[in-house]
Amino acid sequence: MKRMLRKYLESWKISATRRPLIIKGARQVGKSWLVRDFGTDYNEFVEINFEYDREAHKIFKKDNDPLRIIRDLRLLTEKDIQPGKTLLFLDEIQACPEVITVLRYFYEKAPEFHVIAAGSLLNFTLESIGLPVGRVEVAYLYPLSFFEFLEASGHERLIKSLYAHNGNEPILGALHEKLLKLTGEYMAVGGMPAAVELWIKTQSLKDCMKIHQMLIETYRQDFNKYAALHQQKYVDVVFEAVPRLTGRKFVYSSVSRDFRSRELRPAFDLIEKAGIVHPVMNTSGNGIPLGSEADPSYFKAVFFDVALMQAVLGLEYGTWIFDSESAFVNRGAVCECFVGQEIAANGDPFKKSNLFYWARDKRGSSAEIDYLLELNGEVIPLEVKSGGNYHTKSMNLFLEEKSSSPYGILCSTRNFGKYGTVRTIPIYAVGTIFGAR
Repeated sequence: MKRMLRKYLESWKISATRRPLIIKGARQVGKSWLVRDFGTDYNEFVEINFEYDREAHKIFKKDNDPLRIIRDLRLLTEKDIQPGKTLLFLDEIQACPEVITVLRYFYEKAPEFHVIAAGSLLNFTLESIGLPVGRVEVAYLYPLSFFEFLEASGHERLIKSLYAHNGNEPILGALHEKLLKLTGEYMAVGGMPAAVELWIKTQSLKDCMKIHQMLIETYRQDFNKYAALHQQKYVDVVFEAVPRLTGRKFVYSSVSRDFRSRELRPAFDLIEKAGIVHPVMNTSGNGIPLGSEADPSYFKAVFFDVALMQAVLGLEYGTWIFDSESAFVNRGAVCECFVGQEIAANGDPFKKSNLFYWARDKRGSSAEIDYLLELNGEVIPLEVKSGGNYHTKSMNLFLEEKSSSPYGILCSTRNFGKYGTVRTIPIYAVGTIFGAR
């Protein structure tokens, strides 16, 4: 299956300012697979996995000389590592933190070598070691977006037709219904590569659900890797709560009445660092960058994968396959999670995707916009609607109050259209908002 990040890796390969690259992302989103696939563009591909290869640890712990390290790796792997012709992949580097320090010396003393590193729960290692700022590049990988899912399923022409569409007029009704049905499949299967691959091969949602449960158990087992023993019960409670509270302001008293916010807040921070949740921060939306006026204590949260979100909740999400129309009507929080996942996956892969929303809490005049986007230097509000509810009071209030925002986006099951300053975009076409990739 193709990943959008691969195109960026191809540009990285030929860049005159190329630096060693670290790929970050939650466990099992496909980091290693992506690099191995990219390695086929080289004459030689050399992979070192630091969880399995203890001899490699000795090579990187001796000193920081990249030329000596290359020499020793040639002996260890019995492969000829050549500048520009070999991709050196250093995987699971959290098991050998010295690798992170060495990467800066590859940039300073041996920039001709092409080096990519990755690892599980890497944010926790970087927190203690530090990132060699200016000496390495960082790219972010998320679960497959809906368009990546379509391409993996053999629907490349549908993607091209959506990017070519002007967005102001409805597409053919039969095509619209087909895309909604495919969106329903994605809602059930999600974007985790193992589940997508199994769905394409077997079309068995039951088998995919087993993958989802296995992944959830893997994330739970990880708690003891990054949370202190006394914190693990709090992490588990927050992990369970995020899917349940999707679409609502994240208030710790709503997470659990048995624990205090000072106990739960660090737990949320931990699963965010693990890449499992995305905070959606409240901001005034007065201008770019949105983060400059964000309040980190006032936020919502969305799970990083829409199918895993439903699996944690214990929902019967097979409805998305056999009755997607009903599912779209009844599961607005799932749709909001889907859109947040799409925004993250379609952003600049060399910048961490930050999500924002807007809320006004005034007596008799409360309003909320699900997401605010930075598009072409402008703040664009986006509302997610499910079923037949297309009321846009909040959107109209925002556009009246923020004269610098020229239009808003209503994302729902409705076909493409334009009504004054509001554009309607089908939920399956969120990826087109950011332009062709």
